[in-house]
Amino acid sequence: MDWKYGQQKNEREMNKRILVTGGAGYIGSVFVPQLLDAEYKVTVLDNFIYRQNSLLDICYHPNLNIIIGDVRDNEQLKTVIQKHDILVPLAAIVGASACDKDKPLARAVNQIQIENISKWVSKDQMVLYPVTNSGYGIGQKDVYCDETTLLNPISHYGKTKIAGEKALLEMGNAVTFRLATVFGTAPRMRMDLLVNDFVYRAFVDRFIVLFESHFKRNYIHIRDIASVFFHAINHYESLKGEAYNVGLSNANLSKRELCQKIKKHLPDFHIFESDIAQDPDQRDYIVSNEKIEATGWKPQYSIDDGIKELIKAYSYLQVNPFNNI
Repeated sequence: MDWKYGQQKNEREMNKRILVTGGAGYIGSVFVPQLLDAEYKVTVLDNFIYRQNSLLDICYHPNLNIIIGDVRDNEQLKTVIQKHDILVPLAAIVGASACDKDKPLARAVNQIQIENISKWVSKDQMVLYPVTNSGYGIGQKDVYCDETTLLNPISHYGKTKIAGEKALLEMGNAVTFRLATVFGTAPRMRMDLLVNDFVYRAFVDRFIVLFESHFKRNYIHIRDIASVFFHAINHYESLKGEAYNVGLSNANLSKRELCQKIKKHLPDFHIFESDIAQDPDQRDYIVSNEKIEATGWKPQYSIDDGIKELIKAYSYLQVNPFNNI
């Protein structure tokens, strides 16, 4: 069952103006249309670095404003922030590999930008900030990481995102979400995320070679991220000032366990393991999502829902039209 967007919001919230930085990206391309359906006035600030056309089908909407800009432009960002009631900073350099390619850029976007936002927003503004639960690094075997667990990020990505989160939580007027690994389709698709990538390999290559297949992590569907944002808007006063893990409580899975789930949908998928290399992303932990669930929110999409959705998408999606096969 899908989330009934904005169903609980009161009359005061109907006129809220929302700024979504990076709104043409993977999460934004799902979340922004839902905001418009819920009658919010939405400004997207994005540099469109990937030349994505993910907002093309909603350009007709009178409540959508698009600004082509860079969140590192302090003057522009500060000015835009002051004109909005709710801020959702999605603009980020996402993932360990992407951050390692340009560490100064990752720090500027993931950390310094957010630290600046923490100084510029007023107590009357809402801030919903997606972080990453990769900040837990390497957990203890069979011990669930909750929001009181000591953070120990092992990647530059995790370190910069956690530093940004710290600044917002110290401000006391933000809600931060330590997101599990995201999966699912979106107008601005990402195929480098673990579930999305593994399903593609199963569907196209029919085999995969796993390194350190016992490494575990948690997962969450992209549309459940949108729903938890709406939940936070509707319950902001009781949630603000806190961090929340957001993931599927029944999906703390190792990479091999994830592949076995995929194999149930694609029986010709062959799973191999090798010890000749290391996974570039060394995180390994299990996560408790009890805190956010205790507030009345629960995810609606399972791992199996996502696998079926991705198989459907990959049956027609041409990633590279110049492939010979």
